[in-house]
Amino acid sequence: QVQLVESGGGLVQAGGSLRLSCAASGRTFSTMGWFRQAPGKERDFVAAITRSGDSIGYVDSVKGRFTISRDNARNTVTLQMNSLKPEDTAVYYCAAALRILSWSKNGYEYDYWGQGTQVTVSS
Repeated sequence: QVQLVESGGGLVQAGGSLRLSCAASGRTFSTMGWFRQAPGKERDFVAAITRSGDSIGYVDSVKGRFTISRDNARNTVTLQMNSLKPEDTAVYYCAAALRILSWSKNGYEYDYWGQGTQVTVSS
């Protein structure tokens, strides 16, 4: 059975940092990524990384502040978030794809999703 379990969310002041982790089990995934959904908004792409780590993509608003990485031996993907802003407040979801070979910002290309972890950034 496939499971994606996120951890590391919480409340932080603007300018602070958080580290999100996603532990995957049950399958071997190609691309893995993070999406987020703010209240009243659609779920949006944040970052993604291929299995080899040679292709990484970020939404423009987090470039230079967030870093995605993965550990295939542990089957985990991590999102290091620095210089957090109130507009980063959202539920963050881990996503995993079985077949895509490059990073993708399209949610429909991911096959499995975690339950989400809340990130709240206070001003």
